[in-house]
Order: sequence, then C-alpha cells, then structure tokens
Amino acid sequence: MTRRFARRFNMMYDVDYFPEPDAYNFGKQLIKIPGLDGTGKMGKSEGNGIFLADTPQEIRKKVMRAVTDAGPATPGEKPSEPVKNLFTIMNVVSDPSTVKYFTEKHASCEIRYGDMKKQLAEDIIKFTDPIRARINEILSDRKYLASVVSAGAEKARESASKTIRDVREILGYKPF
Repeated sequence: MTRRFARRFNMMYDVDYFPEPDAYNFGKQLIKIPGLDGTGKMGKSEGNGIFLADTPQEIRKKVMRAVTDAGPATPGEKPSEPVKNLFTIMNVVSDPSTVKYFTEKHASCEIRYGDMKKQLAEDIIKFTDPIRARINEILSDRKYLASVVSAGAEKARESASKTIRDVREILGYKPF
C-alpha cells in the first residue's frame, strides 16, 4: 500500500518526493512464505500464519492443521500446491538433510504427512525460539518500552511535521 500511495502522490503532483519503499532482504533473495491453508502467502489477515511470538503448543497445533492431500499415487509425482507449501516452509527452517528425507519419501510414495508436520513444527519452534524469547524479554521490561515509545513518538513528530510542511508546499497550500 505504501508503494502505491507514494507512486500515486508523485505522479499526481509530478514530483519525486516520496521514494517507493522496497522490502529489506539482508542481501539475499526474498522468500514468500506460503500459508498453512495451502494457498497464497502466510499472513495474519488470511488466518493461516505462524507468528514469531506463538508458543510451541500454538505452533504445533497450527502446523498439524495445515492442509495436505491424500498423498502421491505414483512414484515421482509432483507434490500438490498445499504440500509444496509445506516443503517451502521446511526449506526455510529445517536442516537440508531433513528436507531431503521427506522429499525422497514423497517421491517414493512412502511419505506420512503427520510425521512431516511434526518435524516441521519442531523445526519452526527451534527456529523461532530465540526470537520469541527476545520478544518476551522486551515485553516484560515496561521501562524500556516506555522509553522506546517516547523516543519514537518524538522522532515521528519531528519527521511528520517536516513532511507535512513539504507536502503542503507541493499541494500549493499557503501558510497563515
């Protein structure tokens, strides 16, 4: 949405004021994490997401409810979209040997999705555990949170007043 608003403002007023934002990728290729419902991307509004602050129990429950299919009928069959989504997530959080094991099991029609989901859930928990710990640490420090909010509000106020001044000038509003 931000990209769209920046582009529209810049085009409407023939300026290059708002830069179009890009996702920060830490120098690597961006990865779209698919949702657990077998379609689209993972997200809060879609109700198919795993959150960094989720407890291990919540993660296990969500992963075990992930959509799969009846399994491959012939050796070498390509995974269906929902199963491919699970493999995509597994490629991000699991050890390559684990991914290879389940890929081979799928290719040979021996895969048990329950086992795959259990392994995936444990790998997600292991991957998110340090993040979840840091989130909980920050949330428990009320003094730190208050100082961050205060400093952020001041910085935002300063930046916003300059932006509003500049935008008013671009729009042609005259100050009183």
